Amino acid sequence: MEFSVYFFAADDRHEAGERYRFVLDVARFIDSRGFRAIWTPERHFQEFGGSFPNPSVLAAAIAAVTERVELRAGSVVVPHHHPVRIVEEWSLVDQLSGGRVGLCLATGWHSGDFVFQPEHFADRREYTLATVDTLRALWRGESLSFPGPDGGTLPVRTFPRPRQPELPLWMVHTANPATWLEAGRRDLNVLTLLDSWERLAENVGAYRRARAEAGLDPAAGVVTVGMHTYVGEDEERVWRLVREPVGRYLSSFLTQKRGDRAAAAMSDEEQAQLAALVARDYYDRRSLLGTPAKCTAVLDRLAAIGVDEVACLVDFGLPFEEVLAGLPALDALRHGYAGPAGTAPQSAQSAQSPPARRLLAGYYDQ
Repeated sequence: MEFSVYFFAADDRHEAGERYRFVLDVARFIDSRGFRAIWTPERHFQEFGGSFPNPSVLAAAIAAVTERVELRAGSVVVPHHHPVRIVEEWSLVDQLSGGRVGLCLATGWHSGDFVFQPEHFADRREYTLATVDTLRALWRGESLSFPGPDGGTLPVRTFPRPRQPELPLWMVHTANPATWLEAGRRDLNVLTLLDSWERLAENVGAYRRARAEAGLDPAAGVVTVGMHTYVGEDEERVWRLVREPVGRYLSSFLTQKRGDRAAAAMSDEEQAQLAALVARDYYDRRSLLGTPAKCTAVLDRLAAIGVDEVACLVDFGLPFEEVLAGLPALDALRHGYAGPAGTAPQSAQSAQSPPARRLLAGYYDQ
């Protein structure tokens, strides 16, 4: 099981310089300890994740203070960008980092974000999937033609050339099971959340089968699961510490979703109650929040399903100093984890209600 760290801050109550110093401090720590990767997302025009409008800029800063950890966009919202620009920016980061770049592709989901290329909103999924081969070809150094002035076309070969000969690519998934099949057929890795153990197992199985049917090694694709993370020795203390931040984090997301019919029908009180319910469910069933023993049991379950990597979401509202102080315990969990010691616990259906699942769909972008 590989361990990475994922950033997806819910708000900007901290001064911007303080927040970015925190990101760099976390990056230095996990780089020195041997974590696999650090993920920085792309978010726009919302307090939820609003500190991260451009992952390539932040990744370039992280590249300057690290030596080993992989620098991954988690994610690039493909319909917002010309593919040439994506490859140019991340080739530069690949050079600065000595070949440590990876990209997670997202379709976007919030209509308010599509001030960038609004014509791509309706077909955002198809556009994203159609762009995969273009990104790979440009990354390899191929010259491709694109529409230019006066109805003509222009040949483009991007510079600087990246250090890596191939571009490591993930696809974001939240709700649509077809994403797993598309990712498998197209030799993409997958970044997802855990909403139900049963669905995760089914989707990972379908992904491996899709890879095999496409003539690819079914075991080669990387499945990464993002999870709220804080490891502590005392269960009650950890719950008291994370209860309010996790609830506030989820409430912030639900506020962003108020444009959806189901969310718009909720009162503020109902939204707060739902966020509290989901927060407890996250803590009990679908997180790395708690003691090393509790978190090890979750890792065992993930490994038994076929998950390759856990992306530890650490900036969900805890004080920065608390997150930094807790990183050694997370590193001890990572360093000591050797895989399932026995039979994984029998899956239990997630207690999250169907309406809650619908509201939380889009928690990332897919």
